[in-house]
Amino acid sequence: MSDSPDAIRADIEQTRRELGSDVDALADKVSPAKIMDRQADKVKNAFGSVKDRIMGAADDAGSAVSGAGSSVADAKDRVVAKAEGNPLAVGLIAFGAGLLLASLIPASGKEKEIAAGVKEQAQPLVDTVTDAAKEVGEHLKEPAQNAAAAVKDAAAGAVDSVKTDAQYAAAEVKDQAQTAKDNVTS
Repeated sequence: MSDSPDAIRADIEQTRRELGSDVDALADKVSPAKIMDRQADKVKNAFGSVKDRIMGAADDAGSAVSGAGSSVADAKDRVVAKAEGNPLAVGLIAFGAGLLLASLIPASGKEKEIAAGVKEQAQPLVDTVTDAAKEVGEHLKEPAQNAAAAVKDAAAGAVDSVKTDAQYAAAEVKDQAQTAKDNVTS
């Protein structure tokens, strides 16, 4: 360490800047809003990754089927190769093909009658499930609020701790600077 008062002052200012940026970074990291943003980004990225994998397999399968000059057997082999190890893509393709076929065939009178009966019978079940979902949502609301409050309290405690440590360190640096100044002037 230098004995020059200017060097000591510069050292003190550098330490203050570093402590300030550390406190700001810690406050940013433990901010409940930032924590929620990071978690939301993780979930979005996970769903986006799954969606991209599924849509990529479906797009590749579609282009394999519609590719000019490809034989049907060759297209089938490519679809099987793409879908292998990805049962969700296979299920989606099969579901889409089933919907396409079902839309081409008109519903019979008997099917319409059965569908109306099933709808009437299922309505109480739908109401029950809706009520249960609302109740679960209400029960989860309080624990979520408690968790957010706990994170906020922990963050406030951490900020206070860092602030106290920073003030202590600044006071210590100031005392050391004063001692150095006294040594220089003596």
